[in-house]
Amino acid sequence: MEHKRYIVHIDLDSFFVSVERKFDPSLIGKPVLIGGSADRGVVASCSYEARKFGIHSAMPMRTAMRLCPHAIIVRGSHGKYSEASAQVTKIIADTVPAFQKTSVDEFYIDLTGMDRFYDCYQFATDLRHKIIRETGLPISFGMSSNKTVSKMATNEAKPNGQLFVQHGREKEFMAPLPINKIPMLGEKTCQKLYQYGIEKIRDLQRADLRFLQTVFGQAGRAIWEKANGIDYGDIVPQSDRKSISTENTFGNDVADHKTLESVLVSMTEELAFKLRKENMLASCLAIKVRYANFETHTLQEKIALTSADHILIPGIKNLLKRAWNRHRPVRLIGVRLSQLCQGNYQINLFEDNEEKIRLYRALDKINFRYGDKTVCRAAGMEIGTRNFNPFMK
Repeated sequence: MEHKRYIVHIDLDSFFVSVERKFDPSLIGKPVLIGGSADRGVVASCSYEARKFGIHSAMPMRTAMRLCPHAIIVRGSHGKYSEASAQVTKIIADTVPAFQKTSVDEFYIDLTGMDRFYDCYQFATDLRHKIIRETGLPISFGMSSNKTVSKMATNEAKPNGQLFVQHGREKEFMAPLPINKIPMLGEKTCQKLYQYGIEKIRDLQRADLRFLQTVFGQAGRAIWEKANGIDYGDIVPQSDRKSISTENTFGNDVADHKTLESVLVSMTEELAFKLRKENMLASCLAIKVRYANFETHTLQEKIALTSADHILIPGIKNLLKRAWNRHRPVRLIGVRLSQLCQGNYQINLFEDNEEKIRLYRALDKINFRYGDKTVCRAAGMEIGTRNFNPFMK
């Protein structure tokens, strides 16, 4: 007999804002924006008080300030958030049999089979209270038979709440909600569905599968399944791949900083693209430098979970400065991204601005379609004129 599945989705509410409020309680109850500069930055995270003004993450900061001129902008610190995330991760890891961390503030937990020994909803409730007690951070969870419905349940339970969608009640729970509440249903897809008068999930549940396949091709079935609360996706505890790396051995030893940096940019860009392609994030960055006499130095640095070039590339350049003795020619150079976990590239990065977000989406779209490295940064291109391949294994 097959076990009923019990999947819990946990999300730390307005995570960056909540962490900042722990350090500065005067921010409690006020509209707070975390993110980049007021002129070109984007909102990484915002408090519920700010959301009432129509502000949301990824919105240009200047738009947000127009909507709420008295909002407080906080630059934020990756270190604080990584530490808080690690604290929550440890509590979860010490308590549950299997979990998947999909971002700095989001987790899926598989309690399937535990219903023989525990009330799974009570178990999840106790875990939530333990996290709140030990970290002081507000947290919400949803529980159901699958990942899609649990994530939607969390969103309905926020802020600082919990919701169990019982087995067999998935369609009923989803029916009155707008279609844009379905995770991974993009704006374009929703716009297309609106044209056919499909606005609520119940409309989508009633839609004919063949109609959806005609309009959306292969994606039609996935849309229909999600709308009907069907999701067979498993919890992936961690990547089989703990790291990805690449290195280059030079034909002639190199002592030119610009050359070494260009190779590193190209290699880091390649690895970051692979991460995004496989829906992975890295939290450790390392560089390897081998000199002419085969003496080898490695240096690594913990970073916030990311797959973003514009965080990884400056990190690698910084490691090069620290690891390389400028007077010594280099025989081999390498980059490794490690401590990987499943998760999508997130916009909530302080270094992001509107142009960068659009650029990533465009670059990845082209590279997915036409193959790796169809387009890349000029800094990575320069090496092509020097007759060596940075991706030689």
